[in-house]
Amino acid sequence: MHAITIGPLVLAPDRFAALLAVGMFLLIATLLARRIDHRLEAWASVVAFGGIVAARIGHVLLHWTSFAEEPWRIFAVWQGGFSVPSGLAVVALATALYAGTVRFAAGAAAALLAAGVVGIVTLELTKASFGQAAPVNRMATLDGGFRSIRDFQDRPVVINLWATWCPPCRRELPMMGRMAAERQDVAFLFINQGESAATVRSCLSTARVDLRHVLLDAAMAVSRHYAAPGLPVTLYLRQDGTLASLHTGEISREALAAGIDGITGATQ
Repeated sequence: MHAITIGPLVLAPDRFAALLAVGMFLLIATLLARRIDHRLEAWASVVAFGGIVAARIGHVLLHWTSFAEEPWRIFAVWQGGFSVPSGLAVVALATALYAGTVRFAAGAAAALLAAGVVGIVTLELTKASFGQAAPVNRMATLDGGFRSIRDFQDRPVVINLWATWCPPCRRELPMMGRMAAERQDVAFLFINQGESAATVRSCLSTARVDLRHVLLDAAMAVSRHYAAPGLPVTLYLRQDGTLASLHTGEISREALAAGIDGITGATQ
């Protein structure tokens, strides 16, 4: 399973698992606060929201060079990017400050354990299966030719599935175009889903985005092949064409770089 669809909302499995875990944590802590120690409810709020903020700050600091170029991205939490150690540090600190009795410690441990179990089980049940080969269909290019994904398998491949009507797609295209120009160790393919060459040219011209390899998947066959529930989707293919990993939704520069490093073995 590559994503969880809830009405118009599309969530990657890890984000869905994290949301369920946080929800379970707050619920259990609230219930236990009524029976064990009323301070558990305040502690849970500090742990949940403080931990999330700290995890985000930790991620930003770790990648500050990248964020310094576009400071507004600090608040673009929908792109992902959280430092688990930073979040856990707040959990430990808040627990140490609130703990004082065995009953409180037992309740806190129960809430944390329940959240951990829910998160791990949900992630295992919803995680994507990888390893499938790339599709063989040939797609039109903007210059009138036809290419397939397999034509680019002299190196690992990064595929971005996008459309001009998709706001997150348009937001991430300039950054992905710059990354494609910088990273020569992978081939970037921007596969438009279901639109005409004229529509795509107009969008790229208006946005002043220069993309080298744009393919037109008029039948949206690639989306069906990888069971993509929405757009945008970023796929990482090994050099043999098998799927190594994917990212559902708008992607950050840091996550994109990490995904590329994962299929090239590079460290930056």
